[in-house]
Amino acid sequence: MGMKASEIEKFIRDAFPDAEIEMKDLAGDDNHWSATVKSAAFKCKTRVAQHQMVYAALKGNMGGVLHALALTTSAPAA
Repeated sequence: MGMKASEIEKFIRDAFPDAEIEMKDLAGDDNHWSATVKSAAFKCKTRVAQHQMVYAALKGNMGGVLHALALTTSAPAA
């Protein structure tokens, strides 16, 4: 099934309006993605917490509609 980059970006942007998002389709199947997300909301959060925040933003689509998402997250430099 899979998800388009624009769909994934919309979920992330709805949760993190300030986010800088870069998406890469790793397998050409809309099911294996890499996302780089930078948002001020990640400031002072552990990497695990940042990833959990992104997964929560996907509203249950991770592991179902979306099979794999390799995440790189960070907060903007001060």
